[in-house]
Amino acid sequence: MRTIKAVLLDIDDTLYSTSEFARRARTNAMQAMIDHGLDLSLEDALAELYEVIAEFGSNYSHHYDRLLKRLPACMLPPGNHALLTAAAVSAYHDTKYRRLLPFADVPGVLEALHDKTELVVGVITDGLELKQAEKLIRLGITQWLDTSAIFISDQIGISKPNVKLYQRACDAIGVPPIECMYVGDHPLADIPPAKALGMVTVRHRSPGGKYEQQECAVDPDHEIRTFGELLPILRDTYGFDTL
Repeated sequence: MRTIKAVLLDIDDTLYSTSEFARRARTNAMQAMIDHGLDLSLEDALAELYEVIAEFGSNYSHHYDRLLKRLPACMLPPGNHALLTAAAVSAYHDTKYRRLLPFADVPGVLEALHDKTELVVGVITDGLELKQAEKLIRLGITQWLDTSAIFISDQIGISKPNVKLYQRACDAIGVPPIECMYVGDHPLADIPPAKALGMVTVRHRSPGGKYEQQECAVDPDHEIRTFGELLPILRDTYGFDTL
């Protein structure tokens, strides 16, 4: 039986529904702009916003300012347009405060791993340092993670799918890749590099996830539809009888 000493996790669409949260938050942001005088239908405002995101990337920090610059002046209300941007930012963050929630079974699984095993439980995630760290705080799960086993690409200077990111994480926790399990949703950025290092790979193909319908470039060792399915895999395949 293969020995597993660490379980490392992706965040987005693995621990929570990134796609659902983003849809809701962006909708609320555009509605707030409309409520403050933007003369555009919600459907058209969202279409324009998604064009901005596609062109400048999801981590671009001025989506709403860029959106306003693209629109004809007749669509904008008189006065200081910073109020429109502020309305959108406030609505987005209000949604984050209320609606950034883990998948329902995530807390129970992480608590079980923390309390009933000696596994190192951590994170390997792609993204900006504070943005990804904030997600972990708002998801309310840090009490079940080894906080010295949280690896954010922006901090390390290596992004997915570079295998060096995964190797750096394994080296830092002192566990060889062959004794680590990685759980992620992305069929290109998560599974192939982790498997190339010899990690046990688990693809979380959550219903409605951004990459749910996309096949992996390589076959994962396991595939789950809900996070809770991780426990029987660890119990029945890797000998964690306490689970």
